[in-house]
Amino acid sequence: MFRTFGNSPAVLEGYLAFNTAMSGGTLGAKMGELLALTVANANGCEYCNAAHTFIGEKMVRIDAGAMESARIGKSSDPKTQAALEFARILVQKRGHVSVQELNTLKTAGYTDAQIAEIVGHVALNIFTNIFNTAADVEVDFPQVDLVETAII
Repeated sequence: MFRTFGNSPAVLEGYLAFNTAMSGGTLGAKMGELLALTVANANGCEYCNAAHTFIGEKMVRIDAGAMESARIGKSSDPKTQAALEFARILVQKRGHVSVQELNTLKTAGYTDAQIAEIVGHVALNIFTNIFNTAADVEVDFPQVDLVETAII
């Protein structure tokens, strides 16, 4: 993926800056990976599904069951569930969310800043999903089957 991004220094620099910024947010690495899995599966991105499964398992140490659930936007934790469901809604509705959908996140305990970070994670992952799919980037992580096809 980075090699393909590198065809354009501007694209690579933009990705790295956005990724670094999101990594410094308050949601944490675990939530970032769970969101990435939800978005990758909603968009049908094989590369990101495999990459974030590997990162989640090996680097962040996320339980395999939690990652499997995240692929369909689910979690046994109600607060995490609200974020993952919102991520799927963002993808499905292309950002056109309702006040009620935003309030669901607030009721679950997310601050305005954290909601902004959820949107940021989704946007970053949509970018990588579209880029990797359009460029047909070779999956260089252990293959993991997508749980569902892209939301259309």
